[in-house]
Amino acid sequence: MASFDLIVIGSGPAGQRASIHAAKSGKQVALVERKDVIGGTCINTGTIPSKTMREAVLHLSGFLFQGIYGVNYHVKEGITMADLSFRVQQVIKNEIDVTQAQLSRNNITLLNGSASFVDPHTIKVEGSRGDSLHQGASIIIATGTVPAESPAVPVNGRTILLSDQVMQMPQLPKTMIVVGGGVIGVEYASMFAALGVAVTLIERRDRPLEFLDREIVDELLHQMRSRNVTFRLGEAVASIAVESSPAPRAVLLLESGKRLVTDVVLFSAGRVSATDRLNLGAAGLLADERGRLKVDETFCTTVPHIFAAGDVIGYPSLAATSSEQGRLAACHAFGVEAGPMSPHFPIGIYAVPEISMVGPTEQDLTRDRVPYETGMARYREIARGQILGDDSGLLKMLFHREDRRLLGVHAIGTGATELIHIGQAVLAHGGGMAFFLQNVFNYPTLAECYKVAALDASNKLRR
Repeated sequence: MASFDLIVIGSGPAGQRASIHAAKSGKQVALVERKDVIGGTCINTGTIPSKTMREAVLHLSGFLFQGIYGVNYHVKEGITMADLSFRVQQVIKNEIDVTQAQLSRNNITLLNGSASFVDPHTIKVEGSRGDSLHQGASIIIATGTVPAESPAVPVNGRTILLSDQVMQMPQLPKTMIVVGGGVIGVEYASMFAALGVAVTLIERRDRPLEFLDREIVDELLHQMRSRNVTFRLGEAVASIAVESSPAPRAVLLLESGKRLVTDVVLFSAGRVSATDRLNLGAAGLLADERGRLKVDETFCTTVPHIFAAGDVIGYPSLAATSSEQGRLAACHAFGVEAGPMSPHFPIGIYAVPEISMVGPTEQDLTRDRVPYETGMARYREIARGQILGDDSGLLKMLFHREDRRLLGVHAIGTGATELIHIGQAVLAHGGGMAFFLQNVFNYPTLAECYKVAALDASNKLRR
């Protein structure tokens, strides 16, 4: 039985960061990965493929320049799934190569196979070359999530897909129904709409993406509707079936009695933590109904030497936060001083258009009775927005009415996920309106939005 200072289960962002940080601290580390390739869902089927596909969609469709050259402008006519997959596979291969080099450079032992607990310190790895036992003084669970499935949904990987199967489609459909208005559902719905696919999005709630600022969501829905996306909000699917004549199509019956027919259904009703194979009971652990593990502020579970990080512990379930959680879990596992994770982390949604936010929304502040004022800058007012051909983007800043502190920033449009970091930095350092009013931003850049929005808020407060 091989012994290690740390065994990490899962090679996604949390697992990678945890194992590398521990190895750089001089620890003997083993990283267990169930799949044949490393990187977890992030690199292989989730974050990297979907965001790379988005870039391919925007480039090949000419979407980013249609505001300048007209809606009929395309870089390539007759875009196929093969065109999109080509770029995706290149990026995935490069990311896997980079990750493998990092693990090798830090002398991390990679164990391929499915991990399960034998006892609180012993992990069995079932691989293609047989089973092996490994003992870890500390263990970090970073197994991530898998798409949630329903026995009422006959997923077949062709007509009815889960989000991890999108890149397996042989061709672009003419029509698509997306079931689920969460982040993944909205991202894919907007991407396929940009390609000219007739998309319908079904969401049980009255609003998708309820955690976002309502004004930002309203703008997103407006822009998606302008690309012929149909929203059926407050609707739920009663059943899904596949009819094979004359060609395979999916038939959906809604609880309201509506009947919808489409070429492809993307079932995107959330994700569940991938802990079902771990035999958690042998380690004295218990997951909740969605497979999530409960941890304390040090990412320690109820068993003192077993930690968990990343999507497996639930919100916020972002690659960036998962990576930082993995680092902090490794620190706490070996008693290294580490502060808490910053509460001011950005959220990025790579829809078309992209959305990003940091800090509370207007609804949050209203609920908590915090006096605030808004400052707005629209891309059409910014020279860079005109150059980019984006006249619908906007950036909104929220300031405290009394001390002028920055409270939050919300953006939608080109480069929103990059632009948000300026606000994040000021927010983290307790800055406020004065910073934006007194400093100069490069011209022409989208960063000018901060100056314009701050002036807007200042003028409102002066009145």
